[in-house]
Amino acid sequence: MNDNRNVILAIVLSMIVLFGWQFFIAGPQLERSMQEAELAQQQQSELDAGLATPSQTAEGQPATAPATGTQTFADRASAIAATQRLTIDTGDLAGSINLTGARLDDLELKSYRETVEPDSPIITLLSPSGAPGGYYVEQGFVPASGANIAVPNGDTVWTLEGEATNLTAGAPVTLVWDNGQGLVFRRTFALDEHYLFTVTQTVENQTGGDVALFPYARVVRQGTPHVQNFFIQHEGLLGVLGSNNWVARKYQDIRNDRQVDFSNTSGWLGITDKYWATAVLPTPAAAINARFSYANAQGVDVYQTSFVETQPLMVPAGGTATSESYVFAGAKEEAVIASYEQQYGFDRLELLIDWGWFFFITRPLHWLLTALHGVLGNFGLAILAVTVLIKAIFFPLANRSYASMAAMRRVAPEMKSIQERFKDDRAAQQQAMMELYKKEKINPLSGCWPILIQIPVFFALYTVIFISLEMRHAPFFGWIRDLAAPDPTNIFTLFGLIPWDPTLVPIFGAFLHLGVWPIIMGITMWVQMKLNPPPTDPTQAMIFGLMPIIFTFMLGTFPAGLVIYWAWNNFLSIVQQWYIMKRHGVEVDLFGNILASFRRKPKEVEPPKA
Repeated sequence: MNDNRNVILAIVLSMIVLFGWQFFIAGPQLERSMQEAELAQQQQSELDAGLATPSQTAEGQPATAPATGTQTFADRASAIAATQRLTIDTGDLAGSINLTGARLDDLELKSYRETVEPDSPIITLLSPSGAPGGYYVEQGFVPASGANIAVPNGDTVWTLEGEATNLTAGAPVTLVWDNGQGLVFRRTFALDEHYLFTVTQTVENQTGGDVALFPYARVVRQGTPHVQNFFIQHEGLLGVLGSNNWVARKYQDIRNDRQVDFSNTSGWLGITDKYWATAVLPTPAAAINARFSYANAQGVDVYQTSFVETQPLMVPAGGTATSESYVFAGAKEEAVIASYEQQYGFDRLELLIDWGWFFFITRPLHWLLTALHGVLGNFGLAILAVTVLIKAIFFPLANRSYASMAAMRRVAPEMKSIQERFKDDRAAQQQAMMELYKKEKINPLSGCWPILIQIPVFFALYTVIFISLEMRHAPFFGWIRDLAAPDPTNIFTLFGLIPWDPTLVPIFGAFLHLGVWPIIMGITMWVQMKLNPPPTDPTQAMIFGLMPIIFTFMLGTFPAGLVIYWAWNNFLSIVQQWYIMKRHGVEVDLFGNILASFRRKPKEVEPPKA
């Protein structure tokens, strides 16, 4: 009887466990997997469509775009050779238009090379879909929700129309495609002498009724590019979208967000690198829905910025209608971008260049450096000249600061006497100090102001050197061939005598790049600190002693132009401080302070015990 009861109890418990597992664990897991699969399918569909179209649309709004096939290639050259193309050839650009999809997917920047070597490859900006680093621009139409209209997509093979066979500055080309249902699509590409494409889409309606089509454009990037991921500059998806202002997502951010929509807005959007950018721009008056999105297709990260116009292009029966948009694909040259903004009215297109937090200083500083380069013929000399101008501007403030420091050194014996007299009464000590400061007209905080005021200027100059295209591959003298790159020499290779790369050492390899100019900067910083006697407090003295060493290693990987600026600024500060303090009657024993730092300090002798 007991055995039967135990068997029944075991069966009941087993059923409870089985159904409990199914209800509480397996069931929710299966449902979650189905939801994830459905989401992945939806994301892939959105990726293929690639548009900023909401999933639920109002009547007359576009719902989806035609899906496009994908094909992978071993290299870029194979992808280009796989389709028919029209050549692009101007003074600044070289490449081709893909007749399959009528895409811009092959573009190189003829004026810029990958390295400072004159025979290095020119910069590749756009590459075909499916090739390593696929990166392309596409325009098109989507029909209104529920309309059964065949529109061209990424697999559509277009035909050249007209006599022009190559796209050159001032000589546009036109492609045509007939959908076989009474609609004829034409896409005309025009290109200026720099980086702006004008894309004109015309639809001829030979059907018996009006047709509504929504123009779209998108920038697609396959694979995550290598970025410096530095806070001073944005690399990734960006745009200026009406009241949303400047919007941006780094690659990591959009991988987390998956999709960001901006409805009923205006402006432009695209993808930016450090020195290059690709953007799609509707006409300035057009209202758009915009989207930043990310998906993973067959193991490849795909990033996309897209817009679709909210107002349809109405093509009357027996008539034609035209839509126009623009593509910027090229180098972020400040003068060129400014001219496009002024000529076409694009909203704040200058924000393609990330001028940083101190843009109100950065942009004038960039203008000043460019102007001085026009006079001096060398950006390194322009940096030195700007440093002198900055020193001249801040000279009154520095004069006041160093004068106050000189006065502090004159009254140092009295200050020490006050500290000894009131060592047990902090309030009385502070009051006596304040009376002494007032009597001698000393501001103890004035020494901080030159440093605080110059921090934004230093940061702005750093931004200019770091992001400015003009600084890229700009030489100085001697071994500095690129002011925007770190000093190529390295003390840890004996300046090239030892054939190894110490930066590859695990953990601390990043600190093992120390060139000549960072060492010069560290020496000038150390000498500047020796203008004043070392602090009496041992901890402060140790910190002050370590600062030049720390900054030397920190700036080892900074752009050479910035290190040169800092070293030159230190030298000017040494001369300036020496002059001002001498003028105020303070003896500056620079060489004595330097020699004292190399003398061995005598050991302290403990007093005999009682």
